[in-house]
Amino acid sequence: MSLMREMDDRLKTAMRAKDKSALKVLRMIRTRLKEHIRNSKLEGEIPDDEVSQIVASYVKQLRKSLPEFEKGGESARGAISEIKSEIAYLEPFMPQLLDEAQTRAIVEKAVEELGHPPAKMMGKVIGHVMKDHKTEVDALLVRRLVQETLGE
Repeated sequence: MSLMREMDDRLKTAMRAKDKSALKVLRMIRTRLKEHIRNSKLEGEIPDDEVSQIVASYVKQLRKSLPEFEKGGESARGAISEIKSEIAYLEPFMPQLLDEAQTRAIVEKAVEELGHPPAKMMGKVIGHVMKDHKTEVDALLVRRLVQETLGE
């Protein structure tokens, strides 16, 4: 079953169960998917890899907002738990990323291909890795591994 259909099924189930938190998340994602269809002038369903990327983009946005809410202290506790539950709910729709060992191998290969550049060329190595493996690796992990590899 495609991810779009699975989301539609979950939306129907959430509507029947009157699950407000699931409805909120699914409606937000559906809105983003419809925007993507409209902007890309697609006909029919969005391919699963594109759905995963749209979900990943939304989850990334949620994760970036967490530190701001954490500064709010006690008053923001409800919002923080809601954001974390949204992220957890969307995990099955996210692209599966390579683990640290696999990512390290990719980073080391990129460093070799670029001739072991100095630490100040870190951005070039990260760009080289992300160009070929953007959907497979976590960008923050790549950055950390490049820093370790180049000795910064």
